[in-house]
Amino acid sequence: MPRSSWNAFTKTLTAKSISLLTLNQMMFLKILSDGVILCKLVNCAEHGTIDERVINKKQNMNIFLMNENLRLALNASKAIGCQVISIFPETIVEQRFEMILGLLWQILKKVVLAGVNIKSYPQLVRLLKEGEDLSDLLKLKPEDILLRWFNFHLKNAGHDKEITNFGKDIQDSVKYTILLNQLNKDCDKAPLDENDLTKRADMVLDNSKKLGVDKFITPSDICKGNNKLNILYTAAIFNHCHGLDPPTKEEVELYDKAKLLNDDVEGTREERAFRMWINSLGFDDTYVNNLYDDSESGVLLLKVFDRISPGSVDWKKVDKTSTNKFKKIVNCNECIDAAKKCKFHIVGIGGTDIHDKNKKAVLAVVWQMMRHHTLAVLGNKTEDDLLKWANELTGSDPKVGSFQNKELKDSLFFINIMSKMEPRVIDWELVLKDGSNEAIENNAKYAISIARKLGATIFLVWEDIKDVKSKMLMTFVAGLYDVYQLELKLKGAKDLVK
Repeated sequence: MPRSSWNAFTKTLTAKSISLLTLNQMMFLKILSDGVILCKLVNCAEHGTIDERVINKKQNMNIFLMNENLRLALNASKAIGCQVISIFPETIVEQRFEMILGLLWQILKKVVLAGVNIKSYPQLVRLLKEGEDLSDLLKLKPEDILLRWFNFHLKNAGHDKEITNFGKDIQDSVKYTILLNQLNKDCDKAPLDENDLTKRADMVLDNSKKLGVDKFITPSDICKGNNKLNILYTAAIFNHCHGLDPPTKEEVELYDKAKLLNDDVEGTREERAFRMWINSLGFDDTYVNNLYDDSESGVLLLKVFDRISPGSVDWKKVDKTSTNKFKKIVNCNECIDAAKKCKFHIVGIGGTDIHDKNKKAVLAVVWQMMRHHTLAVLGNKTEDDLLKWANELTGSDPKVGSFQNKELKDSLFFINIMSKMEPRVIDWELVLKDGSNEAIENNAKYAISIARKLGATIFLVWEDIKDVKSKMLMTFVAGLYDVYQLELKLKGAKDLVK
């Protein structure tokens, strides 16, 4: 489905969702219970994350098929950076309202903020402050860019105050009124003449409809300073009318010089996968937006070390809030000490490499963290153990001797593993075997979604299979092995009960 269609679907769903919450929570939660809408929402947030052919879409689905969809949606949510801690298919089926809303908020925020970036709008370079360069803008979270955009228009309108948040700063609707008028003069300033704040907020919402923004939040949401809904609403305004003139030649050149990387570029794909993995660990006070920048102080990596290898960090030596370069390097040196305790291979890597955002060094350390954690969860298995299991399960002949085997790029090995785990889940008519580029892409996307449907937590993308990235392929098989072992334990428990 084209991106425009996804956006239209999401806009409608967002409006309906928020309305339904106030009218009938039970009906709203029932809509989500079969997992289909959640899967579609994930694809709205990041197109192509889920292969739609894998989604169960039958009428009156049984609980088994519904749970498959929900597992697929939840594991795909992790893969795009949502924190899905203590949320299981049962959480949604049992309609645990607050936990479900927490997940929906994360996905919807990704949907509406997906276009708020300099890659989509090079003219956003106008939001740079004095003394900043493009790299500073690239570090900002989408909601921070949205704040700057809001204030950019307030300043151009001659307003002398900025907003610093999407809560109390816009409760009186004054700045919304000025923003909308600056974007389109048809959105008049009449709300400013209304003293009743609720009526004023309602007038603002009516004004925004002139820009094509649906009235999916209430005046009360604005007056109460509902931060989450105001972010969604402001993003909707941006997406319909950002009010920025087309980029100048100089701005386009500045954009080009930045050599912005997409997630399908080697190296950046690894950064993305490792970033999503760290976010999946569920730190309450930590969310990684950029692995290199967020690792600079050492604190992030130390938190991960402490999670994957308790006791490996001497927190007495760590300054968690330092802005001092020297103290940050001390923290980064503690990361190196923790890596040595975990017996990582870190020859030639020092604390200054982490602080200075040496990409190869940071990726090398974090990869070993991910590998250590992945194999520890499986009972300290090795890559050879995983290959032996996969070969024996599939009866591969000849056996796959390495995750660097170029023949893995057609995904047939992984699909065969999953067919042995659960034959019913593979539709062989959808699997192509001619070795073409189309077959490689088709099979890889299919295999990844099937794995998530089975319950595997994986962070690779289809290009990692095409390019035979051995690190990511190992984590793929590790995720399948984890699901397989869990199923064996569940089966054993059932047999005991019998």
